[in-house]
Amino acid sequence: MQRGNYSAAMVTLAQLTSSCCVGADPGKHSEAFHRLFLPSVIDALLSLAARLMRRAETVSLFRKVFDSVGWLLRSFTGLTAHVLSSVHYEHIQMSDDVTVSLLCVQMWIQTCTASSAFLSGLSDDSVLLLLNEAVGQLAVSDDSSVGGASVRLILLLANQEEARVQPLLLRFKGLDSLLDKDWRGRGFNQEVDQLIALIQSDKHTKSHSQARTERVRAACVIQAAWRSYQTRRRVKSLNRAVSALQRKYRARRKQQQQQNEARQWEEELKYQVCLRRQQGRRKFHQKQRQLMQQLPPDQVQSYLLECERRAAVVIQSFWRGFRERRSYEHTHRHTLTQRRAARILQRAVRRFLQKRRSAKVPPPTSLWIGRKGLTDSRRTELKTQVDEYISLHPSSRVSVSQCVCLHEEVQMLLQSELRRGNQLTREEQRMDALLAHTHTQVDLLREAPPLCDITDSVADSFLSPSGPVAARARDSHNATLQASRLPWWKTLAQDTSAHMLIGPAHLEEGLSGLFIGGDRVTF
Repeated sequence: MQRGNYSAAMVTLAQLTSSCCVGADPGKHSEAFHRLFLPSVIDALLSLAARLMRRAETVSLFRKVFDSVGWLLRSFTGLTAHVLSSVHYEHIQMSDDVTVSLLCVQMWIQTCTASSAFLSGLSDDSVLLLLNEAVGQLAVSDDSSVGGASVRLILLLANQEEARVQPLLLRFKGLDSLLDKDWRGRGFNQEVDQLIALIQSDKHTKSHSQARTERVRAACVIQAAWRSYQTRRRVKSLNRAVSALQRKYRARRKQQQQQNEARQWEEELKYQVCLRRQQGRRKFHQKQRQLMQQLPPDQVQSYLLECERRAAVVIQSFWRGFRERRSYEHTHRHTLTQRRAARILQRAVRRFLQKRRSAKVPPPTSLWIGRKGLTDSRRTELKTQVDEYISLHPSSRVSVSQCVCLHEEVQMLLQSELRRGNQLTREEQRMDALLAHTHTQVDLLREAPPLCDITDSVADSFLSPSGPVAARARDSHNATLQASRLPWWKTLAQDTSAHMLIGPAHLEEGLSGLFIGGDRVTF
C-alpha cells in the first residue's frame, strides 16, 4: 500500500472511531470508557495529527483529524484538559506552519461556538491554558488569519464566561499594547478595539498583588514563547543530529565487526596451524612406531641410539649456527665502527696537513703593473731597464719599429678591452639601479593615498622635479670623484674615458619618461 493511501485509510479509521465514540452507549462500563478509552482515542488522534503535520501534501487529512478531535471535545468536555496537556498537542503547537496554527485556533472556536455550556464545564486551569495558546499565537505569529482567529477566540471566551475570563486576561500584562502595536490595520480592527477595551476596563481595580501576579504571568508567556521557539529549532535539527549519530554508530559497529572477524580469522588460522602441526607430529610418531615394530628386537636399542645421535647433531648444528651468526654480527659491527672512526681521523689529519702546506707556500706575486706600492720613480726605473734590455738584445726576427707598432697595437686592444669591460659593468650596475628605482617608485605609487585624502605636501612630493635633478647632480658628482681616483693606466685615453665617466646620460634618458617622487635613491 502506498504512503498516501495508508494515510487516507488511517484518517478514515480515525473519523469512524470518533463517530463510534460519540454515539456509543458504554452502559455499566461508563467509568472505564470515560477514564481510559476516550483519553487513549484522543492520544491516538493527536499522534496521527502530529505525524501528518510534517508533510505539506496531507493538510486536508490533518484538517479531517482535527475535525474528529473537535467533535469528541464537543461531546465530552472533560477531554479538554487532557488535550491541552498532551505531548502530541504540544508538538503541534510548536509548529511554524501557519495552516496548522490556524486549524488549532479554529477548532477551539468551533468547539466553544457549538456548545454554550462548554466553557462552564471547564476548570480555571483549562481556560487559562486556552488563553495562553491564543496569546502565544498573537506573540509569536505574524499572519493576519492566525491573529484574527486568536483575537476572536479570546473575545468568545470573554463573552461566554466574562466573570472567569476577565480576571485571567489581566494576568497577561502588555497584551493591550501588543494588540495596539502589532495587530491594528490587519482587517479586524473592530475585534482588536473590543479586546483592548475589555482588557483596559478593569485595570483600575487591580491590586498590587494582582499586578505582581500579572508580571509573573507575562514573564511566563515570554518564557513559553522563547522555549517553544527553541524547541522548534531543536526539533528541526533533531533529524540531522539523529542521522549523523546513526551514521557514526553504524560505522563504528561495522568497524568492530570487521575487527572481530579479523580476530576470528587470525585465531582460526593459528588453531589450524597448531592442529596441522599436532597431526603431522602424530603421524610421524605413528610411522616411527610402526617402523620400530618391524625391526628385530636386537636392533631396537641401536636404532634409538642412532635417533638420539642425529637429534643431538641437529641441535648442535642449530646452536653453533646461531652462535657464529651472533659472533659475526658483533665482529662486523665492531669493524664498521673502527673503519668509520679511521675515516674520520684521516679526514681530519688531511685537512690539517693541507692547511699547514697552504700556510707555508708564499703568496703568488701579481704581474699587473698597477699593483700596490709601485711609485713613479720605480716605474721610470723599470721603463729604463726595459729600454736598455731591448737596445742590448734586439730581436733577430722583428725590427724595432715593428715591435713599437705591435706594442702600440697591443696597448690599444688592451685599452679597448678594458673600456668595454668597464662599460658593460657600469651598464649592468645602472640597469640594476634603474630597475630598483622603478620598483621603489611603483611601490610608492601603489601605496599612495587616494585622491580624496591627499594633502598639499603629498602632492608636492609627487609633482616636484627635485628628484630627477638631485639624481643627475649626484651621478655627475660621483663620476667626477671616481675620475679623480682612477690609477694612471686608466687615464691613457681621456677622450674615451671622459665620455665613460661623465654622468649617466642613458639613465637620464630612461628617467625622462618616468614619474619620480621626492625620495632619495642610491645608485
